[in-house]
Amino acid sequence: MSGAAGPFRVVLRMRIKAGLEGEFERVWREIGDAVTSHPANLGQWLAHGEDGDYYIVSDWTDETGFRRFETSRRHLKHRQALHPYRSAGSMTTMRVVAHLPGAAGAGRTHEQWEAAG
Repeated sequence: MSGAAGPFRVVLRMRIKAGLEGEFERVWREIGDAVTSHPANLGQWLAHGEDGDYYIVSDWTDETGFRRFETSRRHLKHRQALHPYRSAGSMTTMRVVAHLPGAAGAGRTHEQWEAAG
């Protein structure tokens, strides 16, 4: 992607109450379609960081689409379902300005890659 406006990315950092991590992950998966079914959503990922926090990353077609979702009744219901597991958190938003696709799935081995460079 170059020159064109990229997706609008939202990164949530969530500290989950000790002992509730497995339950949080289960509930996140069960209710995720409240986010991913929105017409402006491009996808969502859940990652568990080395710092022990969870990171929820979601990409949106644009900021307007995300803000419409963020103020929706369905989003409020989604947040309420996850809130009991959370002890702290933050949100960062950003515009993706460039993307370099990786070679995964191209069928080359590490040795072939190394020999090409």
